[in-house]
Amino acid sequence: MKFEKCTGVILAGGLNTRFDGLPKALITVDGETILTRIYNVFEKLFDEIILVTNEPLLYLDWDVRIVSDLFPIRSSLTGIHTGLFYADRPYVFFAACDTPFLKKELVETVIHAMRPGFDVAMPATSAGFEPLCAVYSKQCIEAAARNIKRDKLKIQRVFRKSRILTISEKVLRDQDAHLDSFFNVNTPADLVRAETMLSGSGSKLSGENR
Repeated sequence: MKFEKCTGVILAGGLNTRFDGLPKALITVDGETILTRIYNVFEKLFDEIILVTNEPLLYLDWDVRIVSDLFPIRSSLTGIHTGLFYADRPYVFFAACDTPFLKKELVETVIHAMRPGFDVAMPATSAGFEPLCAVYSKQCIEAAARNIKRDKLKIQRVFRKSRILTISEKVLRDQDAHLDSFFNVNTPADLVRAETMLSGSGSKLSGENR
């Protein structure tokens, strides 16, 4: 089932300094780029898929709408603002480009959680909030722009006055038992760990990289 009122946005605007400049979206996990793995989930859920990047020429092979940050500031909040600006739907689900284990069922759970009267539906676990695996209403765009202009870039602080619906860890684990969807490949060591897990020789994710 696709969500007619929700756009899917992939944020691919990081500096990638830990991978010698190689964009994390293009790092390979189990023979597929992380971007491909996320796209395979998104295409089942969204008719409109947007990729936010400041290196658009790297992603021309993907069937996505490619846009670049509207503010000359590198931050996740800038990417969220850009995604909200370009999305045609009233709600937007955001995913970071370095999450190779994002599960379709968890994304569906987050989107289904959104209710009228709320601006954000955001997972909350014992490790904290997951603002880059969340749904935002287009109504959040003004708050995002206002705080970027003030150089206040902490996502939770920007939207703490908004109406945030939190999704409990128990609900999330019903669809993703080990919360693998929140695992980020931030370092070469994380990449090794991801490959080890997929080979079946490593332990499941325990939460320290979320």
